[in-house]
Amino acid sequence: MPDRVPLHRARLAVCLLFGLYGVILGTWTARIPAIKQGLTLTDGALSLGLLAFAAGAIIGMQAAGRLVDRYGTGRLLLPVVLADGVLLVSPAFAPNLVALAGCLLAFGTAHGLLNITMNTAAVEVQRAWQAPIMSSFHAVYSIGGFLGAAVGGLCAWAGLSATTTFLIVAAVVAVTAPVAAHWRLTPSAVPAAETGPGGGGLPGVTFLGVLVFCCLVGEGAAADWSSVYLRDSLSSTAGFAAAAYAAFSIMMMAGRLVGDRLTAALGPVRLVRYSGVLAAAGLGTALLIGHPIAGVAGFGLLGAGLACIAPQVFSAAGSQDPARAGQAIARVASLGFLGFVVGPLVIGALAELVGLPAALSVPAVLALFVAAAATALRPSPASTPTPEQGRAPSHRYT
Repeated sequence: MPDRVPLHRARLAVCLLFGLYGVILGTWTARIPAIKQGLTLTDGALSLGLLAFAAGAIIGMQAAGRLVDRYGTGRLLLPVVLADGVLLVSPAFAPNLVALAGCLLAFGTAHGLLNITMNTAAVEVQRAWQAPIMSSFHAVYSIGGFLGAAVGGLCAWAGLSATTTFLIVAAVVAVTAPVAAHWRLTPSAVPAAETGPGGGGLPGVTFLGVLVFCCLVGEGAAADWSSVYLRDSLSSTAGFAAAAYAAFSIMMMAGRLVGDRLTAALGPVRLVRYSGVLAAAGLGTALLIGHPIAGVAGFGLLGAGLACIAPQVFSAAGSQDPARAGQAIARVASLGFLGFVVGPLVIGALAELVGLPAALSVPAVLALFVAAAATALRPSPASTPTPEQGRAPSHRYT
């Protein structure tokens, strides 16, 4: 059993990383309208710039996998999170669309690097902790995203420029990141684990990525289409329509806050199975009822159902072969991010053909697929903790 004091600090360090990741992204999202207005961009032009961010994130995730496995999370944490904070500021200085796209490409790359580094560090801390704690990290990310959006909104309300907003957040990152790097987990604190075969691919990881893809299609659909569905399809007021995504976000945060206890009680397979059924039943029933209140409740249940799926899949992917955890998580995260970006576009295209209510059944169907495929998260005998390795038999991954 490793010394608990450094281990608690290492857990806090990873929480700080997830929180900073959420704050950076939330702040950027909140100030996108200011960037658009400052450069007098059309919606189409802005979409091209945002596409550069998405492309950069994919590039960063793919590069991070091998970098993490080669150099370790400890050596990458500080430079990666500092780069993410610094590059957040760069779009505010872009003089035109081309420069903005370049800035967002670099910013997205740093953000993708941080995503993989922090998730791999989370898997390492969980192995040393010898109990499920992955959901708590993702809960902190959700809280960080809310705080970042609140900071961005308050700065906009106070009349502060996007440049000032980004500089404030970058300063917070510069102060906080060294603390996280100092408290990071040392390699000697991680219990030894059997690794998979040295060559070839990572068996099963691509399918795990498909599960995260399905999950993030639902997240993207909630972000882009929940308010539109209530306002246009159910004729609710604009204010009430916004409650749909608020309910989704709050329930997702709440689900992740209790996710570790649920994992310890149910195991990842049953938790993901029940979560997928909850998400599908909640959204599907709401679409059948077709009432604004049901819509808000349905998206809330979708958030509760999806909350614990991605953390469990990341944990399973990173535990398959600890020597290549970075590459495994990079593959899963890239497919998940692709679902978040592509999913809403597909739903929009389907809505043109069959209507938005029918198109929104796609996330419900995908959630059912995840529930049916939950056995993919069952660990191999080599990676399943024994009572001697774990803190107690009740914490085993079953």
